[in-house]
Amino acid sequence: MKISFIINGALKSVDVDGNSPLLWAIRDGLDLKGTKFGCGKAACGACTIHVDGQAVRSCSYPAKNAEGKEIRTIEGLSKNGELHPVQQAWLEEVVPQCGYCQPGFMMATAAMLDKIPNPTDEDIDENILNVCRCGTYYRMRKAIHRAVQFSSENT
Repeated sequence: MKISFIINGALKSVDVDGNSPLLWAIRDGLDLKGTKFGCGKAACGACTIHVDGQAVRSCSYPAKNAEGKEIRTIEGLSKNGELHPVQQAWLEEVVPQCGYCQPGFMMATAAMLDKIPNPTDEDIDENILNVCRCGTYYRMRKAIHRAVQFSSENT
């Protein structure tokens, strides 16, 4: 089945089984490797992307549902060579340890900040449900608050 969508600002088409996860269309069909496979059950969040601005676990999102939608992956989070405030904060707070899950965390965080521009710690706990085996949650929380500062400086 041929599926067309806008990904990171570019119109793309992939020929995939419509019921296969969008994750594989992105990774294998479009060779965008930033979106990671973690659990395959939408539990860990390593595969988080944006579909029409909403954070989605791409390992359980059927590719056919992406038809005509706007998709953003970690490769599309920065714009015009400028890091997204979340990416900049992640760097400055030295969040990653192994780094495998971090693209999913950054995508989940960017989606949350679009809805809740100045989240409390409680907002973060309720909205960022991804899993990090290295346990970098404290640094991620600091980075989320730092990203809010960067965002407010740029507006």
